[in-house]
Amino acid sequence: MTRRVLLFISLLSLESVFGQVSYSIPEEMTKGSLVGNIAQDLGLDIKRLISGKAKIYTRNSEEYIELNRETGVLLVKQRVDREVLCTETALCALHFQVILENPMEFYSVNVQVTDINDNAPTFEKNEMKFKISESAVIGAKFVLERAIDLDVGNNGVQRYELKPTDNFALKIHSNADGNKNVEMVLQKPLDREKQEQISLVLTAVDGGEPQMSGTMLIVITVLDANDNAPVFTQPTYRAAVTENSPKGTVVTTVTASDADQGSNGKITYSITNMIENVRKAFEVNKENGEVSLIGNIDFEKSRHFQINLLASDDGGLTDSCKLVVDVQDVNDNKPEINIMSKSNVISEDAVLNTVVTMINIEDLDSGDNGNVGCLIRENVPFTLKTSTNNFYSLVTDSDLDRETASQYNITVTCSDEGVPSLSSSVTLTLQISDVNDNAPVFESSSYEAYILENNTPGLSIFSVRARDADWNQNARVSYSLEDSTVNGVPVSSYVSISADSGVIHAVRSFDYEQIKDFHFLLKAQDGGSPPLSSNVTVKILIQDQNDNPPQVLYPVQTGGSLVAEMVPRSADVGYMVTKVVAVDVDSGQNAWLSYKLQKATDRALFEVGLQNGEIRTIRQVTDKDAVKQRLTVIVEDNGQPSRSATVTVNVAVADSFPEVLSEFTDFTQDKEYNDNLTLYLVLALAVVSFLFITCLVVIISVKIYRWRQSRTLYHSNLPVIPYYPPRYSDTLGTGTLQHVYNYEVCRTTDSRKSDCKLGRAGSQNVLIMDPSSTGTMQRIQSEKSILDEPDSPLEVS
Repeated sequence: MTRRVLLFISLLSLESVFGQVSYSIPEEMTKGSLVGNIAQDLGLDIKRLISGKAKIYTRNSEEYIELNRETGVLLVKQRVDREVLCTETALCALHFQVILENPMEFYSVNVQVTDINDNAPTFEKNEMKFKISESAVIGAKFVLERAIDLDVGNNGVQRYELKPTDNFALKIHSNADGNKNVEMVLQKPLDREKQEQISLVLTAVDGGEPQMSGTMLIVITVLDANDNAPVFTQPTYRAAVTENSPKGTVVTTVTASDADQGSNGKITYSITNMIENVRKAFEVNKENGEVSLIGNIDFEKSRHFQINLLASDDGGLTDSCKLVVDVQDVNDNKPEINIMSKSNVISEDAVLNTVVTMINIEDLDSGDNGNVGCLIRENVPFTLKTSTNNFYSLVTDSDLDRETASQYNITVTCSDEGVPSLSSSVTLTLQISDVNDNAPVFESSSYEAYILENNTPGLSIFSVRARDADWNQNARVSYSLEDSTVNGVPVSSYVSISADSGVIHAVRSFDYEQIKDFHFLLKAQDGGSPPLSSNVTVKILIQDQNDNPPQVLYPVQTGGSLVAEMVPRSADVGYMVTKVVAVDVDSGQNAWLSYKLQKATDRALFEVGLQNGEIRTIRQVTDKDAVKQRLTVIVEDNGQPSRSATVTVNVAVADSFPEVLSEFTDFTQDKEYNDNLTLYLVLALAVVSFLFITCLVVIISVKIYRWRQSRTLYHSNLPVIPYYPPRYSDTLGTGTLQHVYNYEVCRTTDSRKSDCKLGRAGSQNVLIMDPSSTGTMQRIQSEKSILDEPDSPLEVS
């Protein structure tokens, strides 16, 4: 058993590669038999077959051949019977395609199935009977049934044998279609009186190895004389019938004549075909030779029929003719759309002419009825290209953009050229997969945000947002600060940004007086590979708060020396004594300053300019006015809430410097005396408050302790007899000792000193229950000093 392979390779203009390879195998090969090594014959790598998910596509539902991807060979999948596969054709082949994906390729494969001699010739009837007149002339012909052999070529019927050959001989006529008519020819006169019945055996022999044969018995009854045989008017008749014609349709009428009279001239018509499709589709009227339809005929199954007709008379003489019926096609089949291979998903960056789907179109009709054209009616970035006959490839013809259209429903419509035209359509759903081809885009080209100074670190300033038109991971945006500096300091020490939400937080507390604004770059980056990013400029403006009080620049306040402004007693109204100069480092209305006279020795003598801080006289200076004048000026800003500062201005109303000097020397001493007195009073108040609180805590503690001890004695079963040592008394005041405290506080305003005297008893006795003892009382004598101050000595008596 041999196997032949014929290889054709053709490269087309499409990106996918097309090739054709042919093999030849005998029928009836066992399952798993080798057909051919398609990987080797096409020059394909085994890895390509596996990665491309190589598969076999057939138009028919049954697959006789299978592909082993791991070895790259074609194997017989199931038993192949040529007689079942190809009933009417001598040449029999299996046609299928091998499809590969990523990129999409397909190769056409033809497997010729050769015939083996596995069928013997057979006759439809085991026995055939004839009635022949003894007067039949030498050379009279009698048509015999042909044998049927499902094999073809040499394996078909090659010859016939007729035995015995005493009266009859065989004559074989070869037709143009390759078939043979078998006739039995009378070569010796018959004699009814000698032999009334003759039995012959017809044997059909094929040419296969081993040789096979079939037989049929021929029984001849010899009748009295019948001089003339029937004769058809023509040896071959031709007729045409349209497919799908209804049953009973008359195809044609054949006619034969017989010169005899009576029963010897009565002609009977019959069909002698052994093929079932003829007997199931046609019948002939025995009386008039009218051939009509009794079954359905389909152009796609049989385009021609050859009907063998026999005319016989009652005397046993016959004649034969042939009727060729041509079936005319009608457009009764829609185009069939077969999806050979398709991709459900395609990347949006696919190059032009990328093959998405491969389609096979088949229309069983012929001529114009079978000419099919396909098109896409939608306005989509895809087109159909014809690769080979009845094969179409759906390819991209323009750029894809998932952000514009993420899915396409592509309807492919195929129509034939018949009248009326028939069409079929199929809808292909194609998803466009995303690639990272869009960078994040901020909602604004730049941002400005405001924040009040003295903010809390971590305060949210504002948020930015960027959108990415891509999908899924490619659209996941994260935010970060670009490396930059503000006044030489990294921007990350000023602000931070949430990578997910884009919220910008202040890292530090801002001071408007140090930095009024700053800007930096933000980056938004997606999660694609490689990632895409975009930048935006953000400007942060610090808003001022009224956090700085006014600062007095003049007059300068000194601790050790006294500065005074002199006003002559001859000064007129509006005389400018001095000018208070102050500044506020805040800005805006927080820095608008106003001046007011808070306190003055003589308010009727001076005034302060509200806006300019100028101190002027508001009346004429007189001799009664005191030389020493003290003015307290308050400077307020316009913030909310407002802040202020005060300045003391000393004014001397005098005409000479010595007068001013003597007065201000006393003034300095008074100032020192008042300052010391104030200090002492504050210290005394603090010490007294501390001692009062301490005594209060001690008294409360003693009360609680005694209460707990009394509760212990109350719950005891033993009698308790208090014991008082000599010269001790209890704290409840039941003893004989006196508890007298005398306090005397003496204060004078002239001496600027305070004397505090405390009188107390010689001793202080306290009775305390010791928790560690077993009922005895201990004496604790406590002596405390109430007040001790260096500048104010304490006397105890």
